[in-house]
Amino acid sequence: MNKIEMTEAIIAAKQKKSLSWGEIATAVGLSDVFITSVALGQNSLSPEDAQKLTQFLELDSCVTQALVEYPTKAENTDLVAKDPLIYRFYEIAYVYGGALKEVIQEKFGDGIMSAIDFTMDVEKEEDPKGDRVVVTMNGKFLPYKKW
Repeated sequence: MNKIEMTEAIIAAKQKKSLSWGEIATAVGLSDVFITSVALGQNSLSPEDAQKLTQFLELDSCVTQALVEYPTKAENTDLVAKDPLIYRFYEIAYVYGGALKEVIQEKFGDGIMSAIDFTMDVEKEEDPKGDRVVVTMNGKFLPYKKW
């Protein structure tokens, strides 16, 4: 089973059971954004977590195996910034963009986060293992208009 087939199986089970990404994440013991990213093929799980997910969704062992395989990330794009710092933001969007879209739309509905009515803060969080960059994005939710 490849990652695309894995994603299709997980989404079908999610829909059949009327589950949210948050409920699936809780069952596995991980965050909703990360578990969604895994389900969309952009991250992998440990064998134990993959087993938890497939048991919770009642999926076959071939899905478990696909979940532990390392993904090829962001393979659907050729445009990448050359600056390492900027590239990392592309990497975040490639790896977690699909997951963020799923989680935001699950929580708010069909729409987008505004980049116009928007703020972003960057903070430094000191950590003995290495200082952390904390980026907070705050955008107004804009539902798609129905007509």
